[in-house]
Amino acid sequence: MRQLKIFQVLRSIGFVFWLSLPLVGLVFWIGSGFVGDRILSRTYDNNKYLQADKQSARQMMKRIVAIKVEIRQQDGVSLVNVKTDNSVLKTIAFEFPITEPSQLETTLSQELGLPRDRIKELIRY
Repeated sequence: MRQLKIFQVLRSIGFVFWLSLPLVGLVFWIGSGFVGDRILSRTYDNNKYLQADKQSARQMMKRIVAIKVEIRQQDGVSLVNVKTDNSVLKTIAFEFPITEPSQLETTLSQELGLPRDRIKELIRY
């Protein structure tokens, strides 16, 4: 009879609840550690890479307004500033190790994807 009174007192203060609470916490702690180890030790093979859209870059380059070239003979380089009418990309700066205008026009034609006669129209030395 005495044991029954102790159990009644323990039940009245919520002993079953307070005893189970640390056990539930321990189970969650061990379980989250196991799940975390499994997730972090997993290899991550992602073959998706960011690829630039070359066609839209070429279309953006075709809206070129002016090309200003400064040839520095003493340094052996040419500084090129390309102005576009694009709102995002206003100017593009290039530096080429070329000082001859015909080679520079050919290189710019290849770099910008424009025909050489269009480059000759836009270029200013």
